[in-house]
Amino acid sequence: MNNTNQRDDCALITGASAGLGAEFARQLAAAGHNLILVARREDRLSAIAGELRAAYGVDCHSIVADLNEPDAGAQISSACVSAGWQVSWLINNAGVAGPDLLKDRDWAAQQTFFQLMMLSVADLCHRMIPGMAERGYGRVINVASVAARVPRSGGCNYGPAKAYLVALSEELNLTVAAQGVHVSALCPGFTHTDFHETAGLMDMKNNMAKWLWYNADVVVRDAIKGVEAGKPVVVSGRLYRWLDPIFQSVWTRRLLRIKARPEEPA
Repeated sequence: MNNTNQRDDCALITGASAGLGAEFARQLAAAGHNLILVARREDRLSAIAGELRAAYGVDCHSIVADLNEPDAGAQISSACVSAGWQVSWLINNAGVAGPDLLKDRDWAAQQTFFQLMMLSVADLCHRMIPGMAERGYGRVINVASVAARVPRSGGCNYGPAKAYLVALSEELNLTVAAQGVHVSALCPGFTHTDFHETAGLMDMKNNMAKWLWYNADVVVRDAIKGVEAGKPVVVSGRLYRWLDPIFQSVWTRRLLRIKARPEEPA
């Protein structure tokens, strides 16, 4: 893992106050990277920043920002420029489960979801990657999901939004890899974080087989290893790496289409 040892060279992590974001912060701090932590919860950001400064001796900055808001990317970029923080790692991690595209009829809520899950990621890539390319080094991880790898009925929002991050990461990686910038979409499966509790999905989690779940530290290690290797898509966890070719198979798509057909009348 590259570490320039420059005090202005930083890893910027969104959704850094909990879950995968907090784990990215720990592992990158342990590797010697200074941090810029972005989230809405100032108290959590302050606590994590203090913990990581004490444990690893890195500079740890906080930006309180709501990526649901269209101007959040500009706010974050302006804060970095004003403070002289040079972003060499960008972890686009912030996300939510989101509304059902067809059943939830509040279009404003749908737009807020798209802003957070897709537009905010593109915005920060737009603002941060050109500087990385100019300096000849950068690492970008866009946190997607195995839900991006196979279509499913119901919801019609989360999987498609994550699929956009996969496509975006693949094209960005092709575009800037020659300039020393690696861009990866991280596709974890079920992961032990507070995501499901926040989304009100604990009943689902509690009723699922334990072997489907991975710890956050495993997922983050896979992501960092993958982006360093220049992989545009990183599927985390041995189980999900085994399943991914099946998810991508034309036969899986055909079976899903057959399952979705209306039943013939008796």
